[in-house]
Amino acid sequence: MSRYSGFPRRLIASIIDFFIILIFVAFIQFVSGMKEEGILGGYFFYLLVLLLGWAYFALQESSSRQATVGKQAMNIIVTDLEGKRLSLARASLRYAAKIIAAIPVFIGFLLILFTEKKQGLHDILAKTLVLIRED
Repeated sequence: MSRYSGFPRRLIASIIDFFIILIFVAFIQFVSGMKEEGILGGYFFYLLVLLLGWAYFALQESSSRQATVGKQAMNIIVTDLEGKRLSLARASLRYAAKIIAAIPVFIGFLLILFTEKKQGLHDILAKTLVLIRED
């Protein structure tokens, strides 16, 4: 049986993923040559970050690898409650639920410390698990 991934491992994976997304956003801003007041400023910038985040997380977590780059580095995968690969729809729901889990002050992520299956609010809402990959 697979072991559930705890908070420290998931936190490190999230930090890795955050920096990768940050690099993508910086690259897009650099290539576009636009400043904050330009096309990448204001609401469009936030929309871009949300869409980039969705593509990054949902596409990778629903792929055959079942993990983002950060999760792969920490040897963890995301599954449904039966241990199967996520559909794109479920991975998208999980991403949207992460936004909810982050309000206020990332409190929904702290549930990982207290739930039996080490699920955050986003995992509970999307009916997903984060497991240590068995090799």
